[in-house]
Amino acid sequence: MEWGSESGAVRRYRIGGERRDGPAAAPQLEREARAQEPPADACGGGGARTRKRSGEGSGGASRGAGTGLSEARAALGLALYLLALRALVQLSLQQLVVRRAAVGHRGEFDARQARDYLEHITSIGPRTTGSPENEILTVRYLLEQIKLIEVQSNSLHRISVDVQRPTGSFSIDFLGGFTSYYDNITNVVVKLEPRDGAQHAVLANCHFDSVANSPGASDDAVSCSVMLEVLRVLSTSSEALHHAVIFLFNGAEENVLQASHGFITQHPWASLIRAFINLEAAGVGGKELVFQTGPENPWLVQAYVSAAKHPFASVVAQEVFQSGIIPSDTDFRIYRDFGNIPGIDLAFIENGYIYHTKYDTADRILTDSIQRAGDNILAVLKYLATSDMLAASSKYQHGHMVFFDVLGLFVIAYPSRVGLIINYMVVMAVVLYLGKKLLQPQNKTATYTKDFFCGLGITLISWFTSLVTVLIIAVFVSLIGQSLSWYNHFYVSVCLYGTAAVAKIIFIHTLAKRFHYVNASDQYLGEVFFDVSLFVHCGFLTALTYQGLCSAFISAVWVAFPLLTKLCVHKDFKRHGAGGKFIAFYLLGMFIPYLYALYLIWAVFEMFTPILGRSGSEIPPDVVLASILAGCTMILSSYFINFIYLAKSTKRTMLTLTLVCAIAFLLVCSGTFFPYSSNPASPKPKRVFLQHMTRTFHDLDGNVVKRDSGIWINGFDYTGMSHITPHIPEINDTIRAHCEENAPLCGFPWYLPVHFLIRKNWYLPAPEVSPKEPAHFRLVSKEQTPWDSVKLTFEATGPSHMSFYVRTHKGSTLSQWSLGNGTPVTSKGGDYFVFYSHGLQASAWQFWIEVQVSEEQPEGAVTVAIAAHYLSGEDKRSSQLDALKEKFPDWTFPSAWVCTYHLFVF
Repeated sequence: MEWGSESGAVRRYRIGGERRDGPAAAPQLEREARAQEPPADACGGGGARTRKRSGEGSGGASRGAGTGLSEARAALGLALYLLALRALVQLSLQQLVVRRAAVGHRGEFDARQARDYLEHITSIGPRTTGSPENEILTVRYLLEQIKLIEVQSNSLHRISVDVQRPTGSFSIDFLGGFTSYYDNITNVVVKLEPRDGAQHAVLANCHFDSVANSPGASDDAVSCSVMLEVLRVLSTSSEALHHAVIFLFNGAEENVLQASHGFITQHPWASLIRAFINLEAAGVGGKELVFQTGPENPWLVQAYVSAAKHPFASVVAQEVFQSGIIPSDTDFRIYRDFGNIPGIDLAFIENGYIYHTKYDTADRILTDSIQRAGDNILAVLKYLATSDMLAASSKYQHGHMVFFDVLGLFVIAYPSRVGLIINYMVVMAVVLYLGKKLLQPQNKTATYTKDFFCGLGITLISWFTSLVTVLIIAVFVSLIGQSLSWYNHFYVSVCLYGTAAVAKIIFIHTLAKRFHYVNASDQYLGEVFFDVSLFVHCGFLTALTYQGLCSAFISAVWVAFPLLTKLCVHKDFKRHGAGGKFIAFYLLGMFIPYLYALYLIWAVFEMFTPILGRSGSEIPPDVVLASILAGCTMILSSYFINFIYLAKSTKRTMLTLTLVCAIAFLLVCSGTFFPYSSNPASPKPKRVFLQHMTRTFHDLDGNVVKRDSGIWINGFDYTGMSHITPHIPEINDTIRAHCEENAPLCGFPWYLPVHFLIRKNWYLPAPEVSPKEPAHFRLVSKEQTPWDSVKLTFEATGPSHMSFYVRTHKGSTLSQWSLGNGTPVTSKGGDYFVFYSHGLQASAWQFWIEVQVSEEQPEGAVTVAIAAHYLSGEDKRSSQLDALKEKFPDWTFPSAWVCTYHLFVF
């Protein structure tokens, strides 16, 4: 018999007859076909797995009945499956607390009382450190409420109250590195302990100060309100505590963690603390996420797992936050680094669009959010205050924990060493599964091995080209000035970048199916590409485990459950192909990894989307978001790639995705979608900082060489002022701020060292400012030291917030100073930045720097500058600043203040 005709007959029989006659005849036919077919060519068709594909090429037998998935059914089924999982995730997120018949019984947290505290605190207004609102009015209110709680307390407990006003200095590598100095700031500290006292304590921390021009309801007045109510409940409880609970209401967290440093390094009660809970916010309301624990001390995670009534925690969030990707930090860092104390860091993360804006008001925080936070904090504090482990916490300081909640219902937690064993057991299972196929005698598996590695290459190519495609689109959108079009309409990004990524992946695999795997059976290809996806996830699992990341548990889930599913449906798939029963069981087996993936993906976008609207002018947000969406698409498509090969066609799916992407692209390019929103129910404002300043530059002899005045404008997102100039024509590119090359930080009064994130500035000329309480800066002394350096001593007085900048000249180095730990810390760019703040009635700030001069320079050894920021009171305003603010559209949040800047050369 001629080979071509016989093998064609065998292949046609394999398409239709194998399923009609059952599996018994298949081995014999397989052997006959294999004996008569030539060796397979590299990566390609032929060999044991080949047969003539029909319906997609010319010639060949028609596809057998029942083979191949219906494209419409497959696409619709997968879409509905993912939407159903997304609905489950949304349902779990909206279920903030389990409803109870009555709330506020004795011994229970009462959200209504906490809300009353919250409304009183926020009614005071913005509470910047050093302002009367923060230092007097809020402190007075807190002390009044604490006094009322003390009167109601049970005789089993003793309450002590202290108002601390510390002064200190420290350096931190946050925002590229800088040094902080504080003077006479305020902490309100309450110690609740057994009547006979306690030797150990757990700390609960919140901050009552706010950023300028924001009522700070979520950040962080609601946390202080929760703590007041927790204090009330614990103090009236008839259950005795074994350890003390210290409640720290700190008044200078927004000054980059100053008050917590003052407490943990100077307060006498700090030595009692063995663990802490820090309450923070990166959004407004919703669920409070445990996003940091430790360092090490797995018993703390176990305490949260055992006690929290409404858990919401993830080691993934911890590792992402500690990687530095998110430009933020909390008091957790201070207690960890300066107090060597382990703790738990919690934060509200929803609706970060209005974080640090005027919209952060009490009415936007749901009572259920307050209730769930209160229930959790109360339960965990009570657990720790009665725990035997708190007293001997150092004995339990070993290893890390893998922990994650399951839709907010419960938390799974286990030591990382157990996770290591689980991960490698899963890896070994995959090695055995794939090894059985890859390491059999070559004459049986040569074709499979080649097809497997070709499939791996095709998958990686599809992912790479998918990423490149969305990045090209993102760069183009950024270049034409339509960046952040999705900021107010997140679905636009999904339609634009998400569909482009999916379409490209399907396109590459469709090409491979049509032109490369011409003679391969659908079932065979479906199995090969499932194995490829399994191998890729196993590779990620191995890499993450090797790096010691606890987040590797996600990859373990994405390997273990699909592998179990494959083993369960393998026989049915071989016998009946991709029928309804196979699809149902396959999707059911993928339920847990896909559900948890969508749960995490929600958290990623909930955190990162608002951050991209305030991440500065140097990071293209569309590129970042497109990359994240491409990565999510790769993960979610991985175990569905085999459906491309099982389906009869992908033409309509490709056409639909391309059409959706094209429409979204055209609408974005035409400027249809405006990034910002002034909707009172859901504002998404553009953030702009306005500083009306007067700058004075002095030369080496102390003479004024330059003096100017204007309103310095910083847009905190990538679009700069492009959306604002139509409303305020005088702000245009002709008034872009000019960098003073010889001055530190370009000669501008940066409040924090974020100059490397925001390079697009505008400087609108305006009359000079004349604060009623002007800042004064002078050189107290200049002396030569025995070790050939120059010691310069300065004195400064001024408003509650000032920034000091230093740049050394060529041939000079800053060897030491009286700030921080004595070692100068540079910020990005090589200049030195010192952040200063004080409370009420602070003395003059006196400090010194020591400059080592290796060679004398005619222009001096060092340039210093000081900026005085008036963030509260009468001096923060000017008529020109108010007039400019009024011109800004209602979808912006212009935060404005007055400042002065003086530069000197020595």
